[in-house]
Amino acid sequence: MFESGSGVVGAVILAAGSSSRMGRPKQLLRFDGETLLRRAALAAKGAGCDPVVVVTGAHAERMRGELRGLDVFEVENQRWETGMGSSVGAGVEKLLEAQPGADAVVLLLCDQPFVTREVIAGLVAARRATGRDLVASRYGESYGVPALFGRALFDELKRLEGHTGAKQVIKSHAASAHFVPFPGGEIDVDTPDDLSRLLSTQPGQ
Repeated sequence: MFESGSGVVGAVILAAGSSSRMGRPKQLLRFDGETLLRRAALAAKGAGCDPVVVVTGAHAERMRGELRGLDVFEVENQRWETGMGSSVGAGVEKLLEAQPGADAVVLLLCDQPFVTREVIAGLVAARRATGRDLVASRYGESYGVPALFGRALFDELKRLEGHTGAKQVIKSHAASAHFVPFPGGEIDVDTPDDLSRLLSTQPGQ
């Protein structure tokens, strides 16, 4: 596990959405031999994050089955339809329940297929090197998750509501944040066309 300050670095994976634009649960789409959900969980575990919390919602039972055998905590967000904010809050609450001494959390989505354990470990290494309470990914012309939030920002994350996600917290603290380049971070999978483009990058396609 990564030690940072007085505690450890955990991870929260947001997997509660209904994937309405995809037409089926995008968390269960397969890329490079694994579902996107399992890839995200394995990346967080492989980077040494502990605990790892997965927030489920719309398809909770199916998500649960995909996580079987992994050393992760699952929390079902009964309010998932209100937007991403409630899922972020539920994940941070569960993280603190599992590890009250957590010093930081890496927040990630499961629809960014190029998030690897190396990407996550890079955020933690940057936190250690800079001491910043916020270390976020920069890609394309933007920035966002995966991002690491120090304990000082936990309350802000827990207060998020509606469709406001963690990017709002990053934006609020951008002046004091540290940004790590993440080539490929802008690629996510929201629609069937996104999936087709993604799969076309795999060898043999």
